Amino acid sequence: RLKTLISKYSDHIAFPIRMEKEADEDSDEAPGMEVVNQASALWTRPKGEISDDDYKAFYKHVAGDFNDPMAWAHNRVEGGAQSYTTLLYLPQKAPFDLLMGREERKGLKLYVRRVFIMDAANELLPMYLRFARGVVDSDDLPLNVSREILQENRLVAKIRASVTKRVLNMIESLAEDEEKYATFWKEFGEVLKEGPVEDFSNREALLKLLRFNSTADESKDTLVSLEQYVSRMKAGQDKIYYITADSYRAASNSPHLEIFRNKGIEVLLMHDRVDEWMMSHLQEFDGKPFQSVAKGDLDLGNLEDDSEKEAREEREKSAEDVTRRIAEALGEQVDSVRVSHRLTDSPACLVLSESDMAVHMQTLLKQAGHELGGVKPKLEINPAHPIIERMKGIEQAESFGEWAQLLLDQAWLAEGGQLEDPAGFVKRLNRMIVQS
Repeated sequence: RLKTLISKYSDHIAFPIRMEKEADEDSDEAPGMEVVNQASALWTRPKGEISDDDYKAFYKHVAGDFNDPMAWAHNRVEGGAQSYTTLLYLPQKAPFDLLMGREERKGLKLYVRRVFIMDAANELLPMYLRFARGVVDSDDLPLNVSREILQENRLVAKIRASVTKRVLNMIESLAEDEEKYATFWKEFGEVLKEGPVEDFSNREALLKLLRFNSTADESKDTLVSLEQYVSRMKAGQDKIYYITADSYRAASNSPHLEIFRNKGIEVLLMHDRVDEWMMSHLQEFDGKPFQSVAKGDLDLGNLEDDSEKEAREEREKSAEDVTRRIAEALGEQVDSVRVSHRLTDSPACLVLSESDMAVHMQTLLKQAGHELGGVKPKLEINPAHPIIERMKGIEQAESFGEWAQLLLDQAWLAEGGQLEDPAGFVKRLNRMIVQS
């Protein structure tokens, strides 16, 4: 037990700690003494004397990881009222519980003059960098410092700001190599997305580190930065368009993208669970506002010419009757029914208000037992679609109502929603197939 305590708290102090060896029953030799600590701290040595293999070996020791680190940074800060050393690492692999909770974290160890004090990741790093590993060794904190004192100590606040900057600098250096950064992003990108919301002081730097799929390349392995997106915006485009969904396939196949694909306008595809929450807190990047293609009124501004606007008005007039009848058939299930300017191939889609939560997130929260207020979406229809053309000729109210309900149910499913009566949907669909 004593050896364990020495190894944990005093392994790196500057002098050796000796204990009497345990007697060997098979030997006549006297027990003698043995050194039970390392008696040196790698982070206190000059960087020029430390090899890459030394850094990697220490990482495995301090992090309990079998893999080599992806990157590391070793720095000494001296001057003024503070003096401390940091040795920080980025792992190659995310721990299995990285996304499971935000409780007490281990990974960043606090030392005072080489004596281990505590795992102080909560006090020394923001939550969105909880994957970082390493040590912080202060010369100025008292040896008996408590967690409560740490939380109120000005010196600790300065160390936290400095450590955060250094970890972000490591990530920025990784981002210069697209292949390495893609590996990092696959492991830690979803956690890093918490940063722009939680750390306002570093928001701009964090936004530049974010990566997304987009309609510019249909491969899930291809990632783009916000800077890349802005650099290739079309002439006259003044918004950053995006869509959130519960999977890459759902995002890339969304009917809301149809008009954007037709016009060659790039849309960011966001399919991590954190995306909907993150985007609800972000307004702009590089002076360009973010705009969900699935929420609010679609205004393409200068991306739409006068002839397209006139054609849109004509479509609205020609579909006034069928739009009114669909709205009457669906009643309180929808906020309104209107002609869509997003759709070119699909018959209908749902559109939410700017402040509404995405349908797939509403579904997740309902499954978790949360009661949500009734969100009534707008149903947008494509009057040029054969289904809508057929509905124009249906005079019987009951039959027309079933077609209207089918449109709405399909639109819910396309958004990742959950039908209240899936069995009724299947029966209705089968009946309509037989009739057709």
